[in-house]
Amino acid sequence: MRQWISQIRRLMLLLCCTILPLWNTHARAETASANVTTSAKAAVLIERNTGNILLCANENTPLPMASTTKVMTALMALELGNMDDIVTVGRNAYGVPGTSIYLSEGEKISLRDLLYGLLMASGNDAAVAIAEHIGGDVDTFCRMMTERAAELGCRHTVFINPNGLPAQGHQTTAYDLALIAREAMNHPLFREIVSTRRASIPWEGRSYHRILNNKNRLLTDYDGATGIKTGYTKAAGRCLVFGAKRNGLEVIGVVLCCGDWFDEAARLMDLGFAKYEYFTAFSQGEAVRQVPVADGVSETVSVLASQTLAAPLPKGYLPALVLDLPEKLPAGLTAGDQVGTAQLVLEGRVLHSVTLVAGDTIGKRDYSYELERFWRLWPVQPEEMAQ
Repeated sequence: MRQWISQIRRLMLLLCCTILPLWNTHARAETASANVTTSAKAAVLIERNTGNILLCANENTPLPMASTTKVMTALMALELGNMDDIVTVGRNAYGVPGTSIYLSEGEKISLRDLLYGLLMASGNDAAVAIAEHIGGDVDTFCRMMTERAAELGCRHTVFINPNGLPAQGHQTTAYDLALIAREAMNHPLFREIVSTRRASIPWEGRSYHRILNNKNRLLTDYDGATGIKTGYTKAAGRCLVFGAKRNGLEVIGVVLCCGDWFDEAARLMDLGFAKYEYFTAFSQGEAVRQVPVADGVSETVSVLASQTLAAPLPKGYLPALVLDLPEKLPAGLTAGDQVGTAQLVLEGRVLHSVTLVAGDTIGKRDYSYELERFWRLWPVQPEEMAQ
């Protein structure tokens, strides 16, 4: 039934794409704002695929973020490290204050196991060991973290250490942290670790393993929870990066300095799932339109969506589909060539945009093609004339 309704909505979108902008303008006053009241000092809820903000409060206010810092530490390790690397724990990683996996100086442990200790047990010592392995030293690694965050669009994020211990100037925003988590969730290993409730990793020199228990209560209490990371210091308060997926809609959220962090995260996600639904206009590779070809060996070519065109929508609303395509395409196209764009637009705001590509290679008409075509269409074949 749900699939049938989705198909009807997609048909309406295609039939009405020229008049929907007027309908959306009329509906503007009725669309609820993304602003939300929250017990957190700052909060945001975004949709993972597009990064669109669903709910927010003080989302661009710089604040300390405690151990949620480690989402960025993990992302750097995943992007720059080899998970099978064996890391030798240095003196700086031994005895780091706060939460720990009790690394010993000189201990050898794989980068993969350090990530488990970092994200599940929030090991401050694991963060330093990773930083020195990837960056050579902590200061260099933190500069790398800050630069990478800026590349992701984080405008107010500065990392002074890799673990989130209190430090002057160590800060982010709820929105910046959501962007970092969104990128990290593209890595299957990260998703696996942050959604794991209990695991064990080797403990060199001992006959038993380290047992790691995830402190994220949402993994057991919230339907569809995907992680992600807890954090607490007296200066930062309770901080939480969280996520869940229901009915095709995947969200990522952040609350900073929030006393009832798990309850508030659940409330924000409930509100997001109640207010929004995931709308798909075209799947990756799906034909969007047939476009005429000038002087081609074929008269038309199928134009395909290079990626899935989809976005979260307030329930009860239908977006405008805006296609930017020429009336005719030139011959000589190769399958996969970019020929235009498709956008989902609601109230003048672009929800998602994808490129459109040629579905086939279309050669140009030339002399040899026309000659072959002439003989193919000639009513009397040469063999018949000879007889």
